[in-house]
Amino acid sequence: MYAGDFRAGSIFKDGHIFFQVVESQHIQQPRMAAFVRAKIKNLETGAVQERRFNTGDHFPDVSLTRKEFTFLYNEDNIFHFMEQETFEQVAVDQVLVVDAMKYNSEGVVFTFTFADDKLIAVNPPTFVIMEIIESPPSVAGDTARAALKNATLEGGLVIKVPMFVNTGDKVKVDTRTCSYVERA
Repeated sequence: MYAGDFRAGSIFKDGHIFFQVVESQHIQQPRMAAFVRAKIKNLETGAVQERRFNTGDHFPDVSLTRKEFTFLYNEDNIFHFMEQETFEQVAVDQVLVVDAMKYNSEGVVFTFTFADDKLIAVNPPTFVIMEIIESPPSVAGDTARAALKNATLEGGLVIKVPMFVNTGDKVKVDTRTCSYVERA
């Protein structure tokens, strides 16, 4: 893969470390060679940095494999998951799953991404159905502008929801933007 081919979500290997492109911008200035300014995320540490690459910089191809797992339990900072097809159990460090576990509820299937047989990412499904455990009651006349209020979901996640949504309701949440989609 060449740096000129970077797109958001692309995964590449630099040295022995896997990176994911968060965003990239191809820049061509007069009388200068073109380059790519990219914001990249270290998939081992989670650190995000901005780097500049020449468009001709080459990185070795990465073989990606995706498998589906369900959450079983956790012990301290280790989370245990089971593969859907083979029932194989995998222990994962908290660093890799902390963002995805915000969307954990019963029946959620997580997608594990392996690069060269090494686990590099744990992703929740695009949409999840979650129950609201705490939401202030709506007050009549509170609709002067976009009527939204905070609601706490079963995993402790706090999102903005419309005024008509109440405690105990189930809502559909977009995990890419961490936002309310509709009532389920």
